[in-house]
Amino acid sequence: MLDLIIKPQNRKGQLTLKRVEKRLREANVSYEVHYTEGKGDAQRIARTLTENGRCDLVVIGGDGSLNDVLTGMKDPSKCRLGLIPSGTGNDFAVSAGIPSGEAALGLILKGEPKPTDYIDFSDGRRSLNIAGMGIDVDILLRCEKMKGFHDKSKYFLSLLASLRKYEGVTLQIEADGKEFQEKVLIAALCNGRQLGGGIPMCPKADIADGKMDLVFISCPKRSQYLGALIKLMQGKVLTLPFAKHILCERAAVTPASPAVAQYDGELYQTASMQATLQKGGLLLYRK
Repeated sequence: MLDLIIKPQNRKGQLTLKRVEKRLREANVSYEVHYTEGKGDAQRIARTLTENGRCDLVVIGGDGSLNDVLTGMKDPSKCRLGLIPSGTGNDFAVSAGIPSGEAALGLILKGEPKPTDYIDFSDGRRSLNIAGMGIDVDILLRCEKMKGFHDKSKYFLSLLASLRKYEGVTLQIEADGKEFQEKVLIAALCNGRQLGGGIPMCPKADIADGKMDLVFISCPKRSQYLGALIKLMQGKVLTLPFAKHILCERAAVTPASPAVAQYDGELYQTASMQATLQKGGLLLYRK
């Protein structure tokens, strides 16, 4: 039995779902569709299913829905998770080699799930892709306030506004015994490689190497913001003299006072992001 979890307002996902259901019926695979009712509802669905021993879950959606389902699982090590990418960015799917839309169903029906790392946080949240604080959160907060724009247009316009106005955030950063106090443009705890619909935050990241990639960029002069952004878009941000990259298994990112952080694009307030990598802690259908 496959439990499919989808947001009803996801038009792309709804079209994909029709094709997925047709193939499942043809393959005589039993399934049930679960529609979410609002932000965070996928967590509740995943929690209820896995508490009742139904641990073959499939997300039809993007990074946010995937994050909610992972966070809601009672015990990810006992679950098999499939992803049929149909969100806006689908960033994690790139790191996992999962094709978009209905084509991903082949991995679930014909393949075997593979051990995959994820990041566990002390506040109960989890992340498969990238979590952090900084200008990425500022951009997402601006996106939430914009109405009447396409998602990618909202992100681009919000990014331009953040480049003009963002002042940076001072963080206490710890990683495997190393400590830093920095005013940063962005601090990211990476399992996957990219965010924001294709921005290569950490091209070296590997979702199955047993390491978390901590990347942070100290705040340069505002005149250097654009150059830093260009390097980021080119996948060369780690070449900047004010960028640091640390491979670790545990890390903490702590603001001076509670602040908004993003977990795979989902925004939540936190006092500190206390992160531990769970090596191979999830069985995921991927390449």
